[in-house]
Amino acid sequence: VILTTNFPFSLGSFLQFHLEGDYLIGGLFDIHHVRDSVYLYRPEAIDCSSSTLNPKPFQLILMRFSVEEINNSTNLLPNVSLGYDIFDHCSDTQIFPAILKLVSFSGTIQSWGEPHKNLSKVSKVTAVVGPFSSTNTLTIAPLFMPDLIPVVSYGAASSTFTKKLKYPSFLRTVHSNKEIIGVIVEIILHFNWRWVAFLNSDNDFGKDGLELFIKRIENTNICLAYTKGINDNTNTFQMFKQIQAQKIGVIIVFTTKLTAEALIESAIQVNITDKVWIAGDTWSLNKRLPKVKGIKNIGTVIGVSQPVVTIPGFDDFIYDSKSQTHCEKKEQNMFCNQVCNCSSLTPEDILAVDPSFSFSVYSAVYAIAHALHNTLQCGSGRCNGNITVYPYMVLAELKKSNFTLLNRSIKFDENGEPKFGSYSIVFWNHSGDAEEIGFYHFYPQRNFFINGTKIQWYTKGQVPTSICSKECTIGHAKKQNGIHECCFNCIICPSGTYINSSVDPYKCLKCKETEWSEEASTSCSLRVVEYIQFTDSGAIVIMVGAWFLVGLTAAMSVLFAINYNTPIVRSAGGPMCFLILGCLSLCSISVFFQFDKPTTSFCILRFLPFFLFYTVCLACFVVRSFQIVCIFKIAAKFPNLHSWWMKYHGQWLVITVAFLTQALLLLIGYSCAPPKPYNETVWYPDKIILSCDINLTATSSPVVLLLSLCCFCFIFSYMGKDLPKNYNEAKAITFCLLLLIFTWIIFATEYMLYRGKHIQTLNALAVLSSLYSFLLWYFLPKCYIIILQPHKNTQQYFQGLIQNYTKTISQ
Repeated sequence: VILTTNFPFSLGSFLQFHLEGDYLIGGLFDIHHVRDSVYLYRPEAIDCSSSTLNPKPFQLILMRFSVEEINNSTNLLPNVSLGYDIFDHCSDTQIFPAILKLVSFSGTIQSWGEPHKNLSKVSKVTAVVGPFSSTNTLTIAPLFMPDLIPVVSYGAASSTFTKKLKYPSFLRTVHSNKEIIGVIVEIILHFNWRWVAFLNSDNDFGKDGLELFIKRIENTNICLAYTKGINDNTNTFQMFKQIQAQKIGVIIVFTTKLTAEALIESAIQVNITDKVWIAGDTWSLNKRLPKVKGIKNIGTVIGVSQPVVTIPGFDDFIYDSKSQTHCEKKEQNMFCNQVCNCSSLTPEDILAVDPSFSFSVYSAVYAIAHALHNTLQCGSGRCNGNITVYPYMVLAELKKSNFTLLNRSIKFDENGEPKFGSYSIVFWNHSGDAEEIGFYHFYPQRNFFINGTKIQWYTKGQVPTSICSKECTIGHAKKQNGIHECCFNCIICPSGTYINSSVDPYKCLKCKETEWSEEASTSCSLRVVEYIQFTDSGAIVIMVGAWFLVGLTAAMSVLFAINYNTPIVRSAGGPMCFLILGCLSLCSISVFFQFDKPTTSFCILRFLPFFLFYTVCLACFVVRSFQIVCIFKIAAKFPNLHSWWMKYHGQWLVITVAFLTQALLLLIGYSCAPPKPYNETVWYPDKIILSCDINLTATSSPVVLLLSLCCFCFIFSYMGKDLPKNYNEAKAITFCLLLLIFTWIIFATEYMLYRGKHIQTLNALAVLSSLYSFLLWYFLPKCYIIILQPHKNTQQYFQGLIQNYTKTISQ
């Protein structure tokens, strides 16, 4: 490729684009900027000097200063002169002649098919400093990569350049977007802002920043409420209208300098107020914007910037350059885009430019110089001139850089990322200056600090808020409203649940079964475990009553045994009385197991003795009721039935069948689903009632048998209600059954309404009442007659009652 495009050149007082030397460093600086795409009718290179000046040529002069400082050094590159070839990189697509100039020699690009024998046949450019923007770098970097010419950028921060397979010879002296986005997120988290907008340049730099920001806030409670890629055609009025409608209080502006300036000026024009603006490092140290009229009305501006490093001797260099002239050879032909229409600039204009990235340019030049120094094996005041230097050799030494510059250790990692530097956090104060209020250090360890007390908030003291929904009060969970987690409704956590905002602010967590909580709780408390102990006063009274029942049955048994052949004992059932009294005593066993902490055996014995032996009692009363009715009513009408009953002892057969049936039913039921301890946690949220879990299916059959016996007993006893008054066993049995039914109806009602620990006391009381109902109202009257009315306990007295009843019926 032969490069033949040349332009006449007029050099200004400050600028010199070319300097001869033994080794050349290329320089790409965007002194001008092409804002709009230009339609071309024929191929031609862009004349950058005819475009908008942006920024002033601060970095170019700094590179000149760095190279001349190195050439004047006796330690770095002794007896070797360093030169440069600098180009104005004003467009990302139409300045390739400048790039081709850097990789060519005498207008020709050599092929690397064969190793070069001598340096005179290849370009003397050993490395390139720049360009500044990520978009420009993405365009031109691939042209340098095949020859492994080191490209050391002082501003390209896109994370794309970490891909070393694609950009093997790319290094940079600024941190990637990933780092600055991390600092911005740290600031947002520090001030507890949750509802933010992200405005980015509609280019590679801005899009990369947006992607990194979205990824970085994934595991935080920051919500990206609004995002917009900004270019020259963006309707900023509509954009700010949408931001206002969503009540966003924090706006991150991750754009280039020119785009940021246009955006802030537009915000002033449309009267955007009460916002916090977070500036990226491209415009946070802008010298002009903080002094623009109306800038104070837009809110508070906080920025992340490259640290301002004072470079010794640079100011003097600016003033000395002004007194020199570089225009002696006005007729010389220079290459395209090595012209600057800025001859009217004063030293004050240069020094007033945003100082961001000054140390990045300075350290980039010095890193290349040190790499060249090591490649040439310089030492003892001389460099080895016999070494042929190729760019890939400089690249290898660049990656191993380890030197100190202005008290800063300059190193690169394996991806060409800087292992040095930090970020400053600044605030635009009311004087129009960027005041440093914090920092973020990367090495030797990460350290973040910000002094919020120095910030003059637009809220006049208090830190502004930026939220979609107010935080829920204590004890309330969030219910997301819409697509953003920051927008939510607050729902109170019901009793039995709690909210742990640090774990999951969106869910009311259930307490354990052993715990409880009130409504709107943030933790659970242990439930009180309750059960009736043996030492409880109510339990003692009931157990004394049970022992008294046992004693009373024993006494009655003795009394009945003494008076066994008397009419009263025989009419009460004779030998059956002793069976009933014995079963009543055995039923009382269940009472003692209603108390204390329930176990499986306790739960079984709470009901088993009562079910089994009370069945015998009811069976006895069934046959007793049947015999009374049979003697007085059925015998005359059904003599065969009466004779069969008497011959085969039908009463004992019925009792035995009832006992065996109940025993079998209990055995089957308890084998399939035995009663077991159960913690009642439903009725009382703050208590655990220790009770027994009774399987209704397993116990339904024994209960049905008891109810059936009770019904038969009631029917037969009711049929004998009109028997002789003093001989009316049926009336006594009927009354006892009514008491029994009434007792268990009361207990069932209480059990439906109350499940506290005293339900066991009531259960024991119901069992005891069932036993006493027969003992007191069936047996006690007979004891009374035996002891206090012996004249009624005679054969003649009973025969007289029967004769009178018979006459009454016959009439």
